[in-house]
Amino acid sequence: MQKKLIALAVAGLASTGAFAQANVTVYGVADATFDVVKVSGDAVNDLGNTTRVSTNSSYIGFKGAEALGNGLTAVFQFESGVGFDNAGTLGTTRDSFVGVAGGFGTVVLGKLTGPTRALGGAVDVNSGATSIGANSALLGKLGGYLTSGTTISQTGATAGDVVTKACAASSICVSPFDDRWNNAIAYVSPTYAGLNATVAYVANENKAFNGLGPQNTSGYDVGLKYANGPAMAAVTYNKVRFGDNFDTRAGDFRIGGTYNFGMASVRALFDRVRLDVDGARVTQNVFGLGGTFNVTPAGKLIGQFYMANDLKADGSSAKDTGAKLFEIGYEHSLSKRTILKAVYAHLNNDKNASYDFGINAVGTNANVYGSPAGTAAAPLGNTIGGTLQGIQIGLRHSF
Repeated sequence: MQKKLIALAVAGLASTGAFAQANVTVYGVADATFDVVKVSGDAVNDLGNTTRVSTNSSYIGFKGAEALGNGLTAVFQFESGVGFDNAGTLGTTRDSFVGVAGGFGTVVLGKLTGPTRALGGAVDVNSGATSIGANSALLGKLGGYLTSGTTISQTGATAGDVVTKACAASSICVSPFDDRWNNAIAYVSPTYAGLNATVAYVANENKAFNGLGPQNTSGYDVGLKYANGPAMAAVTYNKVRFGDNFDTRAGDFRIGGTYNFGMASVRALFDRVRLDVDGARVTQNVFGLGGTFNVTPAGKLIGQFYMANDLKADGSSAKDTGAKLFEIGYEHSLSKRTILKAVYAHLNNDKNASYDFGINAVGTNANVYGSPAGTAAAPLGNTIGGTLQGIQIGLRHSF
């Protein structure tokens, strides 16, 4: 009822009849936690217990649909991230699109979540897949060096080296495969017997030339998903072309699923990422298991464990470049829309790995150079070998 009243109020402010005729829903999530985080085993950035307040992927959104006739429906969505721990600042980093739906499926254009990112979130045990213990800390990050925004140096003595994008404190620090796609178009098929497909293409319109050389990124993301009753399974593949002098390409393959037994659920994921730069190839496998268990009608335990294996450079193992992530927590429903939650997360980097939390990073890494994914003799970065720990306690309210 509250959503309908808000939607009517928004529609009443519109100056055009076309907008007033659309069915508009206002929705969102307010998620805030008090965190205590610690970094140890890192010679550069050892941190004692550090406290902070985090707004874990909080957002506000508007979505709607309008019947066009002949079985067609116009659809739109606009979401904005909200940092209400910082004067209620708004961002434009979330899914926003316009499109058309019909018996053929749905086509949308805008800033989109692809099937690869969606699968990672679907198997995560946290509500909203948002926590310092979220699986995005390890997925697709290739030793911690392949974060969203990473480029390849094009000129000078460092040509061909990976230039890792620094993750600021309390920022989102995920792989390019677990970020949303700008300048994207996607098709989602109808569902037949629980099975549907998604195909997304990222246009190469972000042409740029800077000190790192030309960048003209494009890509595609495809997925096949089965969901029927308590079971969900999916397989995805994502390919990104950097559009630089070295024809750099990165790819990510995932297969995973969940099963809900009622009182408990289990989930599993396999992730394989690959980077090709100037004739060199680096790969890494990540495995994860998770589950939930209802201890009361209103409360459940959550837990997951993910392991990133050592990198392989042209088939040879790069020693001590993996990591392990462990999370355990409890979520208690105070109402249908409000959850009280507490989690503990532990991320242990091998001595040549540089992972940070995917959601609300500690921010101890830096822009660094290195041969593909840090496989050169000299390790790179400021989080090399660091162990990250954290506790979060807070509330999540959906409206």
